[in-house]
Amino acid sequence: MRRWSVRNSRFLERFYRRFEQFLIRCHPFFTRIGYVRLEAVIQPLERWIKGWLFDCQMCGECVLSSTGMACPMNCPKQMRNGPCGGVRQDGRCEVEPEMACVWVEAEHGSGHMQFGGTIQLVQPPVDNRFQGMSSFLRVARGEHRAAADAGDA
Repeated sequence: MRRWSVRNSRFLERFYRRFEQFLIRCHPFFTRIGYVRLEAVIQPLERWIKGWLFDCQMCGECVLSSTGMACPMNCPKQMRNGPCGGVRQDGRCEVEPEMACVWVEAEHGSGHMQFGGTIQLVQPPVDNRFQGMSSFLRVARGEHRAAADAGDA
Protein backbone atom coordinates (compact mmCIF):
# COMPACT_ATOMS: atom_id res chain seq x y z
CA MET A 1 0.00 0.00 0.00
CA ARG A 2 2.96 2.29 0.70
CA ARG A 3 3.86 2.32 -3.00
CA TRP A 4 0.27 3.19 -3.91
CA SER A 5 0.50 6.20 -1.58
CA VAL A 6 3.67 7.40 -3.30
CA ARG A 7 2.18 6.91 -6.77
CA ASN A 8 -0.96 8.82 -5.72
CA SER A 9 0.82 11.50 -3.74
CA ARG A 10 -0.84 14.37 -5.60
CA PHE A 11 -4.32 13.15 -4.64
CA LEU A 12 -3.21 12.53 -1.04
CA GLU A 13 -1.57 15.97 -0.90
CA ARG A 14 -4.83 17.64 -1.92
CA PHE A 15 -6.79 15.56 0.56
CA TYR A 16 -4.35 16.31 3.37
CA ARG A 17 -4.39 20.07 2.75
CA ARG A 18 -8.19 20.08 3.12
CA PHE A 19 -8.02 17.78 6.12
CA GLU A 20 -5.41 20.04 7.74
CA GLN A 21 -7.73 23.05 7.34
CA PHE A 22 -10.55 21.03 8.86
CA LEU A 23 -8.42 20.07 11.87
CA ILE A 24 -7.41 23.69 12.47
CA ARG A 25 -11.06 24.80 12.36
CA CYS A 26 -11.89 22.07 14.92
CA HIS A 27 -9.42 23.43 17.49
CA PRO A 28 -12.04 25.30 19.61
CA PHE A 29 -14.25 22.20 19.67
CA PHE A 30 -11.30 19.92 20.47
CA THR A 31 -10.26 22.26 23.29
CA ARG A 32 -13.70 21.93 24.89
CA ILE A 33 -13.54 18.14 24.68
CA GLY A 34 -9.93 18.06 25.88
CA TYR A 35 -6.90 17.05 23.89
CA VAL A 36 -5.89 14.40 26.43
CA ARG A 37 -9.24 12.64 25.96
CA LEU A 38 -9.06 13.02 22.20
CA GLU A 39 -5.54 11.56 22.09
CA ALA A 40 -6.90 8.29 23.49
CA VAL A 41 -9.41 8.07 20.62
CA ILE A 42 -7.59 9.69 17.71
CA GLN A 43 -4.13 8.16 18.19
CA PRO A 44 -5.19 4.51 17.61
CA LEU A 45 -7.27 5.56 14.61
CA GLU A 46 -4.40 7.61 13.17
CA ARG A 47 -1.96 4.73 13.82
CA TRP A 48 -4.21 2.35 11.90
CA ILE A 49 -4.93 4.66 8.93
CA LYS A 50 -1.41 6.03 8.49
CA GLY A 51 0.14 2.64 9.26
CA TRP A 52 -1.89 1.05 6.50
CA LEU A 53 -1.38 3.82 3.93
CA PHE A 54 2.21 4.89 4.64
CA ASP A 55 3.71 2.30 7.01
CA CYS A 56 3.75 5.21 9.49
CA GLN A 57 6.01 4.88 12.53
CA MET A 58 4.01 7.44 14.60
CA CYS A 59 6.92 9.78 15.28
CA GLY A 60 4.41 12.52 16.18
CA GLU A 61 6.06 14.93 13.74
CA CYS A 62 4.67 13.86 10.41
CA VAL A 63 6.39 15.19 7.28
CA LEU A 64 4.60 13.05 4.69
CA SER A 65 3.41 16.12 2.82
CA SER A 66 7.06 17.17 2.40
CA THR A 67 8.42 13.77 1.44
CA GLY A 68 6.22 12.64 -1.42
CA MET A 69 3.98 10.67 0.98
CA ALA A 70 6.89 8.35 1.84
CA CYS A 71 7.55 8.17 5.59
CA PRO A 72 11.25 8.86 6.20
CA MET A 73 11.03 7.04 9.52
CA ASN A 74 10.87 3.79 7.51
CA CYS A 75 14.53 4.29 6.64
CA PRO A 76 16.56 1.80 8.72
CA LYS A 77 18.94 4.67 9.50
CA GLN A 78 15.98 7.04 10.07
CA MET A 79 17.43 9.60 7.68
CA ARG A 80 15.03 12.54 7.76
CA ASN A 81 16.64 14.80 5.16
CA GLY A 82 17.63 12.65 2.24
CA PRO A 83 19.35 9.38 1.43
CA CYS A 84 22.39 8.23 3.35
CA GLY A 85 24.61 7.74 0.32
CA GLY A 86 24.31 3.97 0.46
CA VAL A 87 21.53 3.66 -2.08
CA ARG A 88 22.24 0.74 -4.42
CA GLN A 89 22.24 1.19 -8.19
CA ASP A 90 18.78 -0.38 -8.43
CA GLY A 91 17.34 2.08 -5.87
CA ARG A 92 17.34 -0.41 -3.01
CA CYS A 93 18.45 0.22 0.57
CA GLU A 94 22.00 -0.72 1.58
CA VAL A 95 20.86 -1.93 5.01
CA GLU A 96 17.78 -3.86 3.85
CA PRO A 97 18.43 -4.81 0.20
CA GLU A 98 14.90 -6.20 -0.29
CA MET A 99 13.47 -2.75 0.49
CA ALA A 100 13.34 0.22 -1.89
CA CYS A 101 15.16 3.26 -0.51
CA VAL A 102 12.60 5.48 1.22
CA TRP A 103 14.24 8.55 -0.32
CA VAL A 104 14.05 7.17 -3.85
CA GLU A 105 10.32 6.68 -3.22
CA ALA A 106 10.07 10.16 -1.66
CA GLU A 107 11.69 11.81 -4.68
CA HIS A 108 9.36 9.92 -7.01
CA GLY A 109 6.28 10.88 -4.94
CA SER A 110 7.27 14.53 -4.62
CA GLY A 111 7.50 14.73 -8.41
CA HIS A 112 3.75 14.13 -8.57
CA MET A 113 2.85 16.68 -5.92
CA GLN A 114 1.83 20.26 -6.54
CA PHE A 115 4.12 21.44 -3.74
CA GLY A 116 6.78 18.81 -4.38
CA GLY A 117 9.58 21.33 -3.91
CA THR A 118 9.12 21.07 -0.16
CA ILE A 119 11.23 17.92 -0.23
CA GLN A 120 14.22 20.29 -0.42
CA LEU A 121 13.35 21.88 2.96
CA VAL A 122 15.57 20.77 5.81
CA GLN A 123 13.50 19.00 8.44
CA PRO A 124 14.39 19.45 12.11
CA PRO A 125 15.39 16.33 14.03
CA VAL A 126 12.55 14.25 15.43
CA ASP A 127 11.59 15.24 18.96
CA ASN A 128 11.19 11.89 20.69
CA ARG A 129 8.82 13.39 23.27
CA PHE A 130 6.09 13.12 20.63
CA GLN A 131 6.77 9.47 19.69
CA GLY A 132 3.47 7.59 19.49
CA MET A 133 1.35 10.74 19.73
CA SER A 134 -1.17 11.96 17.18
CA SER A 135 0.28 14.41 14.70
CA PHE A 136 -3.30 15.20 13.63
CA LEU A 137 -3.99 16.72 17.04
CA ARG A 138 -0.70 18.61 16.96
CA VAL A 139 -1.85 20.13 13.65
CA ALA A 140 -5.19 21.12 15.21
CA ARG A 141 -3.40 22.84 18.10
CA GLY A 142 -1.09 24.66 15.69
CA GLU A 143 2.01 22.96 17.10
CA HIS A 144 2.92 21.15 13.91
CA ARG A 145 3.04 24.37 11.85
CA ALA A 146 5.06 26.14 14.57
CA ALA A 147 7.64 23.33 14.50
CA ALA A 148 7.79 23.46 10.69
CA ASP A 149 8.22 27.24 10.75
CA ALA A 150 10.99 26.95 13.36
CA GLY A 151 12.79 24.55 11.02
CA ASP A 152 12.67 27.17 8.25
CA ALA A 153 14.36 29.83 10.39
